[in-house]
Amino acid sequence: MRLSHADNTSALNVAPVYCFSILAEAEPGVMPRVLELFAKRGLVPTRWHSDVAGPKCRDLAIDIQVDGLDVQTGDYIARCLRQVYQVQAVLTSQKHVGQKHVSPKHVGQNPPGR
Repeated sequence: MRLSHADNTSALNVAPVYCFSILAEAEPGVMPRVLELFAKRGLVPTRWHSDVAGPKCRDLAIDIQVDGLDVQTGDYIARCLRQVYQVQAVLTSQKHVGQKHVSPKHVGQNPPGR
């Protein structure tokens, strides 16, 4: 019996994720103003994490991730975030999260006697 392997190729599907790291004053109105920039574009962040930090808990650190956001739109939102009252700094990055898909191995048998 002879085994043959046909097309054992793997493909990597990559979904871009745009990341925002925001430092602002720890004031109640900051989070809704930040969220508004996404909501008015019909975007729902896939991840939102915020912490009150800094000396005397006066800073608010917000980390936001949005799946599938193109670079131009992400850069534009970052520029808008930098204009929001009480936002002190905005850093951005992109990451690519992929799922590896492997095509199945095709195993064939030669007929008996060959």
